[in-house]
Amino acid sequence: MTETAQTQQIPPPTRRDWIAILSAILGAFMAILDIQIINSSLKDIQGALSATIEEGSWISTSYLVAEIIIIPLAAWLAMVMSPRRFAVAISITFVIASLLCSMAWNLESMIVFRVLQGLAGGALIPFAFSLVLTKLPLDVRPKGMALFAITATFAPSIGPTIGGWLTENYGWEFIFYINIVPGVLMTLGLLYGLDKSEPRWELLKKGDYAGILSMAIGLGCLQVFLEEGQREDWFESAEITWLASIAFVSLVIFIILQLSRDNHLVNLRLFKERNFLLGSLANIGLGVGLYGTVFILPLYLAQIQDYNALQIGQVIMWMGLPQLLLIPLVPVMMRYIDPRLICALGLALFGLGSFLSGSLNLDFAGDQFIAIQIIRACGQPMVLVPLSIIATAMLPPSQAGSASSLYNILRNLGGAIGIAALATILDSRAAHYFEILRSHVSLGNPAAAERLALLGEQLGSSEAALRMLDAQVREQAQIMAYNDAFHLIGIMLACSVLCIMLTKALPKALGKP
Repeated sequence: MTETAQTQQIPPPTRRDWIAILSAILGAFMAILDIQIINSSLKDIQGALSATIEEGSWISTSYLVAEIIIIPLAAWLAMVMSPRRFAVAISITFVIASLLCSMAWNLESMIVFRVLQGLAGGALIPFAFSLVLTKLPLDVRPKGMALFAITATFAPSIGPTIGGWLTENYGWEFIFYINIVPGVLMTLGLLYGLDKSEPRWELLKKGDYAGILSMAIGLGCLQVFLEEGQREDWFESAEITWLASIAFVSLVIFIILQLSRDNHLVNLRLFKERNFLLGSLANIGLGVGLYGTVFILPLYLAQIQDYNALQIGQVIMWMGLPQLLLIPLVPVMMRYIDPRLICALGLALFGLGSFLSGSLNLDFAGDQFIAIQIIRACGQPMVLVPLSIIATAMLPPSQAGSASSLYNILRNLGGAIGIAALATILDSRAAHYFEILRSHVSLGNPAAAERLALLGEQLGSSEAALRMLDAQVREQAQIMAYNDAFHLIGIMLACSVLCIMLTKALPKALGKP
Protein backbone atom coordinates (compact mmCIF):
# COMPACT_ATOMS: atom_id res chain seq x y z
CA MET A 1 0.00 0.00 0.00
CA THR A 2 1.36 3.41 -0.97
CA GLU A 3 1.79 6.27 1.46
CA THR A 4 -0.75 8.30 -0.52
CA ALA A 5 -3.30 5.53 -0.14
CA GLN A 6 -2.62 5.45 3.57
CA THR A 7 -3.39 9.16 3.89
CA GLN A 8 -6.75 8.61 2.19
CA GLN A 9 -7.81 5.99 4.75
CA ILE A 10 -8.58 8.75 7.27
CA PRO A 11 -12.40 8.87 7.69
CA PRO A 12 -14.33 12.13 7.16
CA PRO A 13 -14.06 14.40 10.22
CA THR A 14 -16.93 14.52 12.71
CA ARG A 15 -18.17 17.57 14.60
CA ARG A 16 -16.06 16.53 17.59
CA ASP A 17 -12.99 16.30 15.36
CA TRP A 18 -13.53 19.84 14.12
CA ILE A 19 -14.04 21.16 17.65
CA ALA A 20 -10.79 19.50 18.75
CA ILE A 21 -8.93 20.92 15.73
CA LEU A 22 -10.34 24.42 16.21
CA SER A 23 -9.52 24.36 19.92
CA ALA A 24 -5.94 23.28 19.27
CA ILE A 25 -5.56 25.93 16.55
CA LEU A 26 -6.85 28.56 18.99
CA GLY A 27 -4.09 27.46 21.38
CA ALA A 28 -1.45 27.68 18.65
CA PHE A 29 -2.75 31.14 17.75
CA MET A 30 -2.39 32.37 21.34
CA ALA A 31 1.06 30.79 21.65
CA ILE A 32 2.37 32.62 18.57
CA LEU A 33 0.56 35.83 19.56
CA ASP A 34 2.45 35.78 22.86
CA ILE A 35 5.78 35.91 21.01
CA GLN A 36 4.97 39.25 19.36
CA ILE A 37 2.51 40.89 21.73
CA ILE A 38 5.13 41.34 24.44
CA ASN A 39 7.54 43.24 22.17
CA SER A 40 5.35 46.35 22.25
CA SER A 41 5.43 46.36 26.05
CA LEU A 42 9.04 45.42 26.81
CA LYS A 43 9.99 48.93 27.93
CA ASP A 44 7.08 49.08 30.36
CA ILE A 45 7.79 45.61 31.74
CA GLN A 46 11.49 46.40 32.11
CA GLY A 47 10.62 49.53 34.05
CA ALA A 48 8.20 47.69 36.31
CA LEU A 49 10.76 44.96 37.04
CA SER A 50 13.75 47.35 37.32
CA ALA A 51 15.57 45.58 34.47
CA THR A 52 18.02 46.98 31.93
CA ILE A 53 17.45 46.62 28.18
CA GLU A 54 19.95 43.71 28.01
CA GLU A 55 18.32 41.97 30.97
CA GLY A 56 14.84 42.62 29.64
CA SER A 57 15.66 40.86 26.38
CA TRP A 58 15.55 37.59 28.34
CA ILE A 59 11.80 38.07 28.79
CA SER A 60 11.44 37.24 25.09
CA THR A 61 14.45 34.94 24.77
CA SER A 62 13.36 32.65 27.64
CA TYR A 63 9.98 32.06 25.95
CA LEU A 64 11.58 31.30 22.57
CA VAL A 65 14.17 28.92 24.06
CA ALA A 66 11.49 26.96 25.91
CA GLU A 67 9.29 26.87 22.82
CA ILE A 68 11.96 25.55 20.48
CA ILE A 69 12.97 22.82 22.97
CA ILE A 70 9.43 21.53 23.54
CA ILE A 71 8.35 21.36 19.87
CA PRO A 72 10.31 18.14 19.09
CA LEU A 73 9.18 16.62 22.39
CA ALA A 74 5.47 17.27 21.91
CA ALA A 75 4.65 14.21 19.79
CA TRP A 76 6.41 11.80 22.16
CA LEU A 77 4.83 13.34 25.28
CA ALA A 78 1.40 13.12 23.64
CA MET A 79 1.93 9.37 23.10
CA VAL A 80 3.10 8.85 26.68
CA MET A 81 0.30 10.81 28.39
CA SER A 82 -2.38 10.20 25.69
CA PRO A 83 -3.28 13.06 23.33
CA ARG A 84 -6.27 14.19 25.40
CA ARG A 85 -4.42 14.35 28.72
CA PHE A 86 -1.44 16.03 27.11
CA ALA A 87 -3.52 18.66 25.31
CA VAL A 88 -5.57 19.54 28.40
CA ALA A 89 -2.45 19.64 30.61
CA ILE A 90 -0.58 22.06 28.37
CA SER A 91 -3.70 24.21 27.91
CA ILE A 92 -4.18 24.60 31.68
CA THR A 93 -0.45 25.19 32.14
CA PHE A 94 -0.53 27.94 29.50
CA VAL A 95 -3.34 29.77 31.31
CA ILE A 96 -1.69 29.43 34.74
CA ALA A 97 1.69 30.56 33.38
CA SER A 98 0.05 33.61 31.77
CA LEU A 99 -1.48 34.60 35.10
CA LEU A 100 1.84 34.11 36.87
CA CYS A 101 3.59 36.34 34.30
CA SER A 102 1.15 39.15 35.09
CA MET A 103 2.04 38.81 38.77
CA ALA A 104 5.84 38.64 38.35
CA TRP A 105 7.60 40.64 41.07
CA ASN A 106 11.12 40.76 39.58
CA LEU A 107 13.02 39.81 36.43
CA GLU A 108 13.96 36.35 37.68
CA SER A 109 10.35 35.39 38.43
CA MET A 110 9.21 36.72 35.05
CA ILE A 111 11.84 34.63 33.24
CA VAL A 112 10.78 31.47 35.12
CA PHE A 113 7.11 32.06 34.31
CA ARG A 114 7.89 32.87 30.67
CA VAL A 115 9.80 29.57 30.37
CA LEU A 116 6.73 27.75 31.70
CA GLN A 117 4.51 29.67 29.29
CA GLY A 118 6.88 28.91 26.40
CA LEU A 119 6.90 25.18 27.18
CA ALA A 120 3.10 25.04 27.14
CA GLY A 121 2.65 27.36 24.18
CA GLY A 122 5.36 25.70 22.14
CA ALA A 123 3.71 22.29 22.60
CA LEU A 124 0.36 23.64 21.36
CA ILE A 125 1.79 24.55 17.93
CA PRO A 126 2.91 21.08 16.70
CA PHE A 127 -0.07 19.46 18.46
CA ALA A 128 -2.50 21.55 16.41
CA PHE A 129 -0.56 20.81 13.22
CA SER A 130 -0.50 17.06 13.89
CA LEU A 131 -4.27 17.03 14.58
CA VAL A 132 -4.86 18.48 11.12
CA LEU A 133 -2.70 15.72 9.62
CA THR A 134 -4.31 12.86 11.56
CA LYS A 135 -7.97 13.95 11.70
CA LEU A 136 -8.47 15.26 8.15
CA PRO A 137 -8.26 13.23 4.91
CA LEU A 138 -6.27 14.73 2.07
CA ASP A 139 -9.23 16.30 0.27
CA VAL A 140 -10.36 18.15 3.43
CA ARG A 141 -6.90 18.95 4.77
CA PRO A 142 -6.48 22.31 2.94
CA LYS A 143 -9.36 23.69 5.04
CA GLY A 144 -7.57 22.67 8.24
CA MET A 145 -4.27 24.06 7.00
CA ALA A 146 -6.02 27.34 6.11
CA LEU A 147 -7.18 27.63 9.71
CA PHE A 148 -3.70 26.75 10.99
CA ALA A 149 -2.20 29.35 8.64
CA ILE A 150 -3.99 32.07 10.60
CA THR A 151 -1.81 31.25 13.60
CA ALA A 152 1.41 31.75 11.63
CA THR A 153 0.45 34.95 9.78
CA PHE A 154 -2.39 36.78 11.51
CA ALA A 155 -1.09 36.37 15.07
CA PRO A 156 2.30 38.05 14.42
CA SER A 157 0.57 40.79 12.43
CA ILE A 158 -1.87 41.89 15.11
CA GLY A 159 0.37 41.11 18.11
CA PRO A 160 2.17 44.48 18.22
CA THR A 161 -1.14 46.34 17.73
CA ILE A 162 -2.91 44.55 20.56
CA GLY A 163 0.13 44.79 22.83
CA GLY A 164 0.57 48.51 22.24
CA TRP A 165 -3.13 49.28 22.73
CA LEU A 166 -3.48 47.22 25.92
CA THR A 167 -0.31 48.65 27.44
CA GLU A 168 -1.20 52.27 26.71
CA ASN A 169 -4.81 51.98 27.91
CA TYR A 170 -4.76 49.39 30.69
CA GLY A 171 -1.19 48.39 31.58
CA TRP A 172 1.25 45.69 30.53
CA GLU A 173 -0.36 43.05 32.76
CA PHE A 174 -3.32 42.85 30.38
CA ILE A 175 -1.19 41.35 27.60
CA PHE A 176 -1.17 38.22 29.77
CA TYR A 177 -4.78 38.48 30.99
CA ILE A 178 -6.11 38.14 27.43
CA ASN A 179 -4.95 34.49 27.39
CA ILE A 180 -7.43 33.47 30.09
CA VAL A 181 -10.73 33.34 28.17
CA PRO A 182 -9.27 31.69 25.02
CA GLY A 183 -7.37 29.30 27.29
CA VAL A 184 -10.56 28.18 29.05
CA LEU A 185 -12.41 27.77 25.73
CA MET A 186 -9.46 25.81 24.33
CA THR A 187 -9.39 23.47 27.33
CA LEU A 188 -13.14 22.79 27.18
CA GLY A 189 -13.01 22.19 23.42
CA LEU A 190 -10.16 19.70 23.73
CA LEU A 191 -11.92 17.88 26.57
CA TYR A 192 -15.01 17.49 24.39
CA GLY A 193 -13.38 16.87 21.03
CA LEU A 194 -10.64 14.36 21.83
CA ASP A 195 -11.34 10.73 22.67
CA LYS A 196 -10.24 9.31 25.99
CA SER A 197 -7.36 6.86 25.77
CA GLU A 198 -5.06 5.20 28.23
CA PRO A 199 -1.62 6.67 28.84
CA ARG A 200 1.34 4.60 27.72
CA TRP A 201 3.67 5.07 30.66
CA GLU A 202 5.74 2.10 29.49
CA LEU A 203 7.13 4.35 26.76
CA LEU A 204 9.04 6.21 29.46
CA LYS A 205 11.27 3.15 29.85
CA LYS A 206 12.02 3.16 26.13
CA GLY A 207 12.48 6.90 25.81
CA ASP A 208 15.32 8.29 23.71
CA TYR A 209 16.77 10.23 26.62
CA ALA A 210 20.16 10.72 25.01
CA GLY A 211 18.36 12.24 22.03
CA ILE A 212 16.18 14.40 24.27
CA LEU A 213 19.20 15.69 26.21
CA SER A 214 21.33 16.41 23.13
CA MET A 215 18.35 18.05 21.38
CA ALA A 216 17.46 20.25 24.36
CA ILE A 217 21.05 21.39 24.90
CA GLY A 218 21.68 21.90 21.18
CA LEU A 219 18.51 23.81 20.34
CA GLY A 220 18.57 25.79 23.59
CA CYS A 221 22.15 26.94 23.07
CA LEU A 222 21.49 27.66 19.40
CA GLN A 223 18.49 29.85 20.23
CA VAL A 224 20.40 31.82 22.88
CA PHE A 225 23.35 32.15 20.47
CA LEU A 226 21.07 33.61 17.79
CA GLU A 227 19.19 35.88 20.20
CA GLU A 228 22.18 37.24 22.12
CA GLY A 229 24.99 36.99 19.53
CA GLN A 230 24.49 40.43 18.02
CA ARG A 231 24.44 42.18 21.41
CA GLU A 232 27.64 40.39 22.44
CA ASP A 233 29.46 41.02 19.12
CA TRP A 234 29.23 37.35 18.08
CA PHE A 235 32.51 35.42 18.24
CA GLU A 236 34.31 38.29 19.92
CA SER A 237 32.54 37.04 23.06
CA ALA A 238 33.86 33.90 24.75
CA GLU A 239 30.35 33.09 26.04
CA ILE A 240 28.82 33.24 22.56
CA THR A 241 31.66 31.14 21.14
CA TRP A 242 31.05 28.48 23.78
CA LEU A 243 27.30 28.52 23.07
CA ALA A 244 27.93 28.03 19.35
CA SER A 245 30.36 25.17 19.99
CA ILE A 246 28.04 23.38 22.41
CA ALA A 247 25.09 23.82 20.04
CA PHE A 248 27.04 22.41 17.09
CA VAL A 249 28.39 19.37 18.96
CA SER A 250 25.05 18.61 20.63
CA LEU A 251 23.05 18.82 17.40
CA VAL A 252 25.56 16.63 15.52
CA ILE A 253 25.23 14.02 18.31
CA PHE A 254 21.42 14.37 18.12
CA ILE A 255 21.38 13.76 14.36
CA ILE A 256 23.67 10.72 14.68
CA LEU A 257 21.48 9.27 17.43
CA GLN A 258 18.26 9.80 15.47
CA LEU A 259 19.65 8.11 12.37
CA SER A 260 21.24 5.17 14.19
CA ARG A 261 18.33 3.86 16.29
CA ASP A 262 14.71 2.84 15.87
CA ASN A 263 13.25 4.41 19.03
CA HIS A 264 14.11 7.90 17.81
CA LEU A 265 12.58 11.07 19.15
CA VAL A 266 11.85 12.40 15.67
CA ASN A 267 12.18 10.59 12.36
CA LEU A 268 14.86 12.47 10.43
CA ARG A 269 14.52 9.94 7.61
CA LEU A 270 11.42 11.86 6.53
CA PHE A 271 13.83 14.17 4.71
CA LYS A 272 14.35 11.37 2.19
CA GLU A 273 10.89 12.23 0.88
CA ARG A 274 11.54 14.87 -1.77
CA ASN A 275 8.53 17.09 -1.14
CA PHE A 276 9.04 17.13 2.61
CA LEU A 277 12.70 18.08 2.21
CA LEU A 278 12.06 20.85 -0.32
CA GLY A 279 8.95 22.04 1.51
CA SER A 280 10.91 22.24 4.75
CA LEU A 281 13.70 24.21 3.07
CA ALA A 282 11.11 26.60 1.63
CA ASN A 283 9.65 26.84 5.13
CA ILE A 284 13.01 28.10 6.45
CA GLY A 285 12.91 30.94 3.91
CA LEU A 286 9.31 31.62 4.87
CA GLY A 287 10.37 31.84 8.53
CA VAL A 288 12.95 34.46 7.58
CA GLY A 289 10.22 36.40 5.78
CA LEU A 290 7.54 36.12 8.46
CA TYR A 291 9.62 36.80 11.55
CA GLY A 292 12.20 38.99 9.82
CA THR A 293 9.56 41.41 8.51
CA VAL A 294 7.83 41.69 11.87
CA PHE A 295 11.26 42.34 13.46
CA ILE A 296 12.72 44.86 11.03
CA LEU A 297 9.66 46.94 10.09
CA PRO A 298 8.82 48.07 13.68
CA LEU A 299 12.52 48.78 14.24
CA TYR A 300 12.66 51.04 11.18
CA LEU A 301 9.47 52.88 12.07
CA ALA A 302 10.64 53.46 15.65
CA GLN A 303 14.26 54.35 14.93
CA ILE A 304 13.92 56.41 11.74
CA GLN A 305 10.33 57.67 11.81
CA ASP A 306 9.95 57.93 15.61
CA TYR A 307 6.68 55.94 15.71
CA ASN A 308 5.26 54.76 19.03
CA ALA A 309 4.05 51.19 19.69
CA LEU A 310 0.44 51.91 18.72
CA GLN A 311 1.40 53.64 15.47
CA ILE A 312 3.70 50.74 14.57
CA GLY A 313 0.89 48.29 15.27
CA GLN A 314 -1.44 50.18 12.97
CA VAL A 315 1.04 49.84 10.09
CA ILE A 316 1.69 46.13 10.68
CA MET A 317 -2.05 45.51 10.99
CA TRP A 318 -2.43 46.06 7.23
CA MET A 319 -0.44 42.86 6.72
CA GLY A 320 -2.81 40.86 8.92
CA LEU A 321 -6.40 41.93 8.39
CA PRO A 322 -6.68 41.28 4.60
CA GLN A 323 -5.48 37.72 5.20
CA LEU A 324 -8.68 36.88 7.07
CA LEU A 325 -10.57 37.47 3.82
CA LEU A 326 -8.06 35.66 1.59
CA ILE A 327 -7.22 32.53 3.60
CA PRO A 328 -10.66 30.87 3.14
CA LEU A 329 -10.30 31.25 -0.64
CA VAL A 330 -7.03 29.34 -0.85
CA PRO A 331 -8.47 25.80 -0.34
CA VAL A 332 -10.97 26.54 -3.15
CA MET A 333 -8.16 27.70 -5.45
CA MET A 334 -6.24 24.52 -4.71
CA ARG A 335 -9.04 22.43 -6.24
CA TYR A 336 -8.44 23.94 -9.66
CA ILE A 337 -4.85 25.23 -9.66
CA ASP A 338 -1.66 23.28 -8.94
CA PRO A 339 -0.76 24.07 -5.27
CA ARG A 340 2.87 24.50 -6.35
CA LEU A 341 1.91 27.41 -8.61
CA ILE A 342 -0.21 29.02 -5.90
CA CYS A 343 2.60 28.69 -3.37
CA ALA A 344 5.24 30.02 -5.77
CA LEU A 345 3.04 33.02 -6.65
CA GLY A 346 2.46 33.72 -2.95
CA LEU A 347 6.18 33.60 -2.20
CA ALA A 348 6.84 35.86 -5.19
CA LEU A 349 4.30 38.44 -3.91
CA PHE A 350 5.78 38.25 -0.41
CA GLY A 351 9.27 38.70 -1.86
CA LEU A 352 8.09 41.58 -4.06
CA GLY A 353 6.81 43.35 -0.95
CA SER A 354 10.25 42.93 0.64
CA PHE A 355 12.09 44.28 -2.41
CA LEU A 356 9.69 47.25 -2.60
CA SER A 357 10.42 47.92 1.08
CA GLY A 358 14.10 48.12 0.17
CA SER A 359 13.70 51.56 -1.39
CA LEU A 360 13.47 53.55 1.83
CA ASN A 361 14.20 57.23 2.32
CA LEU A 362 13.43 59.84 4.99
CA ASP A 363 9.93 60.38 3.57
CA PHE A 364 9.11 56.65 3.47
CA ALA A 365 6.90 56.05 6.51
CA GLY A 366 3.67 54.33 7.52
CA ASP A 367 1.45 55.60 4.70
CA GLN A 368 3.93 54.42 2.08
CA PHE A 369 4.00 50.94 3.65
CA ILE A 370 0.23 50.35 3.36
CA ALA A 371 0.28 49.23 -0.29
CA ILE A 372 3.34 47.06 0.40
CA GLN A 373 1.66 45.48 3.41
CA ILE A 374 -1.38 44.62 1.30
CA ILE A 375 0.88 42.93 -1.28
CA ARG A 376 2.40 40.86 1.54
CA ALA A 377 -1.10 40.12 2.86
CA CYS A 378 -2.08 38.75 -0.56
CA GLY A 379 1.04 36.59 -0.76
CA GLN A 380 1.21 35.00 2.69
CA PRO A 381 -2.10 33.04 2.62
CA MET A 382 -1.12 31.68 -0.79
CA VAL A 383 2.06 30.29 0.79
CA LEU A 384 1.16 28.78 4.13
CA VAL A 385 -1.73 26.52 3.13
CA PRO A 386 -0.24 25.02 -0.07
CA LEU A 387 3.25 24.77 1.46
CA SER A 388 1.96 22.70 4.38
CA ILE A 389 0.12 20.38 2.00
CA ILE A 390 3.06 20.10 -0.42
CA ALA A 391 5.40 19.12 2.42
CA THR A 392 3.13 16.56 4.11
CA ALA A 393 0.75 15.11 1.49
CA MET A 394 3.06 12.18 0.67
CA LEU A 395 3.59 11.19 4.33
CA PRO A 396 1.51 8.55 6.15
CA PRO A 397 -0.51 9.60 9.24
CA SER A 398 1.81 7.51 11.44
CA GLN A 399 4.55 10.09 10.80
CA ALA A 400 2.38 13.11 11.67
CA GLY A 401 4.18 13.71 14.97
CA SER A 402 7.68 13.81 13.50
CA ALA A 403 6.53 15.76 10.44
CA SER A 404 4.82 18.36 12.61
CA SER A 405 7.84 18.74 14.90
CA LEU A 406 10.38 19.06 12.08
CA TYR A 407 8.23 21.34 9.92
CA ASN A 408 7.39 23.80 12.69
CA ILE A 409 10.83 23.86 14.28
CA LEU A 410 12.47 24.64 10.94
CA ARG A 411 10.19 27.64 10.41
CA ASN A 412 11.03 28.88 13.91
CA LEU A 413 14.75 28.34 13.32
CA GLY A 414 14.47 30.14 10.00
CA GLY A 415 12.95 33.07 11.86
CA ALA A 416 15.63 33.03 14.56
CA ILE A 417 18.48 32.80 12.04
CA GLY A 418 16.87 35.49 9.92
CA ILE A 419 16.49 37.92 12.80
CA ALA A 420 20.11 37.34 13.87
CA ALA A 421 21.33 37.92 10.30
CA LEU A 422 19.19 41.03 9.89
CA ALA A 423 20.39 42.53 13.18
CA THR A 424 23.99 41.94 12.12
CA ILE A 425 23.37 43.47 8.69
CA LEU A 426 21.83 46.58 10.23
CA ASP A 427 24.91 47.19 12.38
CA SER A 428 27.64 46.23 9.92
CA ARG A 429 26.12 47.80 6.81
CA ALA A 430 25.24 51.01 8.66
CA ALA A 431 28.88 51.35 9.73
CA HIS A 432 30.01 50.56 6.17
CA TYR A 433 27.71 53.15 4.59
CA PHE A 434 28.61 55.74 7.23
CA GLU A 435 32.28 55.47 6.29
CA ILE A 436 31.43 55.89 2.61
CA LEU A 437 29.16 58.88 3.20
CA ARG A 438 31.59 60.49 5.63
CA SER A 439 34.34 60.37 3.01
CA HIS A 440 32.18 62.55 0.76
CA VAL A 441 31.16 64.95 3.53
CA SER A 442 34.23 67.18 3.86
CA LEU A 443 34.92 70.88 3.65
CA GLY A 444 36.49 70.23 0.25
CA ASN A 445 33.07 69.18 -1.04
CA PRO A 446 31.14 72.34 -2.04
CA ALA A 447 27.73 70.78 -1.33
CA ALA A 448 28.86 69.65 2.14
CA ALA A 449 30.39 73.03 2.93
CA GLU A 450 27.19 74.79 1.86
CA ARG A 451 25.07 72.43 3.97
CA LEU A 452 27.32 72.97 6.99
CA ALA A 453 27.14 76.75 6.61
CA LEU A 454 23.34 76.64 6.37
CA LEU A 455 23.09 74.49 9.50
CA GLY A 456 25.49 76.84 11.30
CA GLU A 457 23.19 79.79 10.57
CA GLN A 458 20.13 77.87 11.75
CA LEU A 459 21.68 76.45 14.93
CA GLY A 460 23.91 79.40 15.87
CA SER A 461 27.26 77.60 16.09
CA SER A 462 29.56 75.50 13.93
CA GLU A 463 29.82 72.78 16.61
CA ALA A 464 26.05 72.29 16.69
CA ALA A 465 26.05 72.25 12.88
CA LEU A 466 28.71 69.51 12.83
CA ARG A 467 26.74 67.41 15.34
CA MET A 468 23.56 67.82 13.29
CA LEU A 469 25.32 66.91 10.04
CA ASP A 470 26.89 63.86 11.70
CA ALA A 471 23.44 62.74 12.93
CA GLN A 472 21.96 63.20 9.45
CA VAL A 473 24.74 61.18 7.82
CA ARG A 474 24.34 58.40 10.37
CA GLU A 475 20.58 58.37 9.80
CA GLN A 476 21.08 58.09 6.04
CA ALA A 477 23.53 55.23 6.58
CA GLN A 478 20.95 53.46 8.76
CA ILE A 479 18.29 53.82 6.06
CA MET A 480 20.63 52.28 3.48
CA ALA A 481 21.31 49.39 5.87
CA TYR A 482 17.54 48.82 6.27
CA ASN A 483 17.28 48.64 2.48
CA ASP A 484 19.89 45.86 2.45
CA ALA A 485 18.03 44.01 5.20
CA PHE A 486 14.75 44.05 3.27
CA HIS A 487 16.62 42.87 0.16
CA LEU A 488 17.97 39.88 2.11
CA ILE A 489 14.42 38.87 3.06
CA GLY A 490 13.43 39.11 -0.60
CA ILE A 491 16.37 36.93 -1.66
CA MET A 492 15.49 34.23 0.89
CA LEU A 493 11.88 34.16 -0.34
CA ALA A 494 13.14 33.87 -3.93
CA CYS A 495 15.15 30.78 -2.85
CA SER A 496 11.94 29.35 -1.40
CA VAL A 497 10.23 29.82 -4.79
CA LEU A 498 12.98 27.71 -6.38
CA CYS A 499 12.49 24.94 -3.79
CA ILE A 500 8.74 24.82 -4.46
CA MET A 501 9.18 24.59 -8.22
CA LEU A 502 11.39 21.52 -7.72
CA THR A 503 8.73 19.55 -5.79
CA LYS A 504 6.65 16.73 -7.27
CA ALA A 505 2.98 17.08 -8.28
CA LEU A 506 0.52 16.23 -5.51
CA PRO A 507 -2.10 13.45 -5.47
CA LYS A 508 -5.37 13.98 -7.37
CA ALA A 509 -7.37 13.94 -4.11
CA LEU A 510 -6.70 17.65 -3.65
CA GLY A 511 -8.58 18.44 -6.82
CA LYS A 512 -11.88 16.85 -5.77
CA PRO A 513 -14.71 19.38 -6.19
